[in-house]
Amino acid sequence: MDYRSSGVDIEAGYRSVELIREYVDRTARPEVLGGLGGFSGAFSLAAMKNMRKPTLVSGTDGVGTKLKLAFALDRHDSVGIDCVAMCVNDIACAGGEPLFFLDYIACGKNRPERIAEIVKGVAEGCCQAGAALIGGETAEMPGFYPEDEYDLAGFAVGIVDEEDIITGEKIEDGDMLIGIASSGVHSNGFSLVRKIFEMTPDALSEYDAELGTTVGEALIVPTKIYVRALRALRDQGIEIRGCSHITGGGFYENIPRMLPDGIRAVVKKDSYEVPRIFRMIGERGEVEPRVMYNTYNMGIGMVLAVSPENAAPAVKILGDAGETPYIIGHAVSGGKGVDVV
Repeated sequence: MDYRSSGVDIEAGYRSVELIREYVDRTARPEVLGGLGGFSGAFSLAAMKNMRKPTLVSGTDGVGTKLKLAFALDRHDSVGIDCVAMCVNDIACAGGEPLFFLDYIACGKNRPERIAEIVKGVAEGCCQAGAALIGGETAEMPGFYPEDEYDLAGFAVGIVDEEDIITGEKIEDGDMLIGIASSGVHSNGFSLVRKIFEMTPDALSEYDAELGTTVGEALIVPTKIYVRALRALRDQGIEIRGCSHITGGGFYENIPRMLPDGIRAVVKKDSYEVPRIFRMIGERGEVEPRVMYNTYNMGIGMVLAVSPENAAPAVKILGDAGETPYIIGHAVSGGKGVDVV
């Protein structure tokens, strides 16, 4: 008896490493020390010495049950982007610049080509965020995961000068809220999605004219990464007083996280058009509007608070950076929370 007979193929692990090497190399930054295959990833902080008070910020997250959609579609090249996005967008919310990323893939059976597809997506996400993929782990766990399934999670580290950390404490009555469009459902609320849409090839291949694509293709679109958009604002001298990544919990849970005590957010539903995929979820699942706004991003993946005089310039800068921004509301004095009206 050997390890392979128990379900773990060490040779497949070696093959996976070779297949992902080219994708990892794409994400390299000058600060990366060493190469793929070491016991740890090394990243030099020498370039950060010009900061007055360099501060590390970090984020960790996974893709969640959106992976069930990837299994049903047999599409594994984009969930890695979701994994990176969920981590680096949180870092960007604090004003941080992502430096490096590590992934963790746990699977029932190591299929090297599939692992390579997953890591290809991770590398693409890292390139979009400007982060280096400096390491990771692929764990083959027969008997724990079904052979055709896997889990995917990640961890990112970024840096920001302490004086530039976005805390939300400067938000005041009259500040404007800018919403940046999402790319779709992103990576939250899929347990409910899977109750509404069957995770079968036939159901997911349904074409919708307003979507302009199939239900499956609309749902699998990866999470948008907002690192470059926020960097563009900082580079143009726009003060971001508060920043909220709209993930699980939607508007009602996430927007208050950026607010100081005594300040309330007012978001106007009619300030932008809610994308078709969310309207389909609400209609087919008979989901109450408040539940929708408490579960999904509803077409807005990031919310920023800026001073009134910075609102128009910020919208222009974001548009020039390739984003679709909307002024979706404002801050008012009151008990901390959010009103979606």
